[in-house]
Amino acid sequence: MDKRQILLTPIKVGTRTSQNRFFIQPMECNDGDPDGNPTDLTYQRYENLFRGEAGIVTLEAITITDRNRSRTDQLFIMPKNQPALTRFVSHLKEINPNTLFLFQLTHSGELSNPQFSKRLSVRLLPGYEGDIFTEEEFEKIMDDFVLASKIAYDSGADGIDMKFCHGYLGSQILRPYNTRKWKYGGPWENRRQFAFDLYERIRKAVPDENFLIGSKISVWEGFPGGMGTAGPDTPVIDLTEVIDLVKGLEERGAQYFVQSAGSPSITISLTQCDKERPYFAYLHQYFAKVLRDNLKKETVVVGSNYSVFGKGKNKLQAVTPEDSSLLSYGAQNIEKGYVDMIALGRQSLADPLLPKKFREGREEEINFCTTCDNCLELLIQQSPIGCCTYNKFYTNVLVQTRKEKGRLTVDHT
Repeated sequence: MDKRQILLTPIKVGTRTSQNRFFIQPMECNDGDPDGNPTDLTYQRYENLFRGEAGIVTLEAITITDRNRSRTDQLFIMPKNQPALTRFVSHLKEINPNTLFLFQLTHSGELSNPQFSKRLSVRLLPGYEGDIFTEEEFEKIMDDFVLASKIAYDSGADGIDMKFCHGYLGSQILRPYNTRKWKYGGPWENRRQFAFDLYERIRKAVPDENFLIGSKISVWEGFPGGMGTAGPDTPVIDLTEVIDLVKGLEERGAQYFVQSAGSPSITISLTQCDKERPYFAYLHQYFAKVLRDNLKKETVVVGSNYSVFGKGKNKLQAVTPEDSSLLSYGAQNIEKGYVDMIALGRQSLADPLLPKKFREGREEEINFCTTCDNCLELLIQQSPIGCCTYNKFYTNVLVQTRKEKGRLTVDHT
């Protein structure tokens, strides 16, 4: 099959159907209002994504609490936000009722910004500061996750993503570094129970099987004691626990998994492969295949880090440009059975209309991500985030941010 036929073929996700194989990643863009509700900027971003006809769009890292968060203007999912979220979902579904809309639920944990929220940790990593949460505080966090899932359902979302990636609270609990002596610490059987308990509590609160529940997972975080390592003090890859995690969630009913890697505050080039090191994206392809090989055929696996391939004009060696483009690698990996869908992150900022242009045969009109990573600079600087290459509004935001705060000198979040 040619790449158009592969990438435009619908696929079942649980009881639902994605109209194609394009999955829009949850991109934190820091443009909520002071109460955590969508603003005009938020509406503009998601209107374009829904007009772009991707099979699935994920609402960015929406925080279950305003007490522990990483962004100044992050979106919230609390009872006070339900009316605004309901209007938001309804508006987008009017634009395109065929695109599935997932909410990624998160708690920032030790990545919470102490300038405007409280930093909580399972066990502090070297160089990190914050408070160790009590078991009573954690029970409240679990309750907040369940409540947020119910709000997502009542707001009209098609499902949720339990965020177990990128160093946020979910991955902090699941990683081997969590040697703390409590019910979700120490041995793997304890740590994995957190994910299993959370899934079961969410499904009990939202029993509708049409409401999708899955997870974005950092298969390997790339530092000692991170997810996908052989122990609390080694970075050596051992995916035994991650495989057990996804299989256990699948047994409980999870319908999809989004493969990721790294932790942006520590291993940013692994999480978000850059133009100088595009070959890290090959690791993502391997990690996705590991998930795909260990799950049932009907469980959907979404592969990440395709943006770095762009139009094929990248620094990859020993491969032709036409074979190393985002669309070529995506179609190839789906056809070979390594993944079921491909995720667009930075590429969705560069051109939210990519799936529509591709369907209409307008591939030459696609604005491919240049991996300049100016959007990452905006993220780290706590500014509204978008593509600074193709959108003049965000170019001006970048210029103003650098005038006020200086040019970024660190490459982590």
